[in-house]
Amino acid sequence: MAFKIIASQCTQCSACEFECPTGAIRFKGETYVIDAKKCTECDGYFDTQQCASVCPVPNTCVPAPAA
Repeated sequence: MAFKIIASQCTQCSACEFECPTGAIRFKGETYVIDAKKCTECDGYFDTQQCASVCPVPNTCVPAPAA
């Protein structure tokens, strides 16, 4: 499973990009996106998802639906 960023809520503050331990977050177009292949939900790194923890807008970094 992976996390995703709700583009319409993203303020492009870049806080999440620097907190991601796997480098799964990057700026694309006009918002940040999470590469599902790289996202580990911080498993093995942190107890909580860092993108969601540092995001200033609640519920912007959320679990992506299962494919």
